[in-house]
Amino acid sequence: MLTTDTAAGLVGNTGLLHEHAPRTAAEAALARRSVRAYQDIPVTDEEVRRLLELTGRAPSAHNLQPWRFIVVRDQSLKGQLRDAAFNQKQVAEAPVVIAMYADMDDTLASLNEIVHPDLDADKRDATISGLQQRLGAMPAEARAQWANGQANIALGYLLLIAESEGLATSPMLGFDPDKVKTLLGIPAQATITALVAVGRAAEDGFVSHRHTVDRVASFR
Repeated sequence: MLTTDTAAGLVGNTGLLHEHAPRTAAEAALARRSVRAYQDIPVTDEEVRRLLELTGRAPSAHNLQPWRFIVVRDQSLKGQLRDAAFNQKQVAEAPVVIAMYADMDDTLASLNEIVHPDLDADKRDATISGLQQRLGAMPAEARAQWANGQANIALGYLLLIAESEGLATSPMLGFDPDKVKTLLGIPAQATITALVAVGRAAEDGFVSHRHTVDRVASFR
């Protein structure tokens, strides 16, 4: 079993937690910290695509996968995003910022893409019709909140997978959503789940402190 001492041992002689990849999920969970300073080393398209492909393995109710991503590299645009994110420095310093959002309008418009291809035509049609009725009957605000809850599952995947792949991250909820939507062309009805800075760490990040299992769980 891994312990916090084991996680500390992963640092090695470099002093940076984000030097070693790949890691197991358990190792990544113990080692991960939010990082706000990044090395001037590019994150390649291949690395980003792999990260998002693996993030897409996250579960979602009815396999709806309502999460969407915008990958931002342009330095000028990152500067504007930094302003919209209350001047958080990692927005401009990280080589990549991923804006993650949930869009139920797009999801409902493309239900044929999420129904398993092995279902026969009648079953596919019945599944799509049932989802349209069930989800379409929800108030728009409730539907958006529900989708954002699903997207948060994928956000957890993204952070853990990035760490396992040797990439540091800083998830951010502090931003003006309307400004971010305008800058990135995100649909007005969508809910922004997080902005995530991604890169290679230029700092260790703050040492994490977590509750024990006994503090947060009961066994019955």
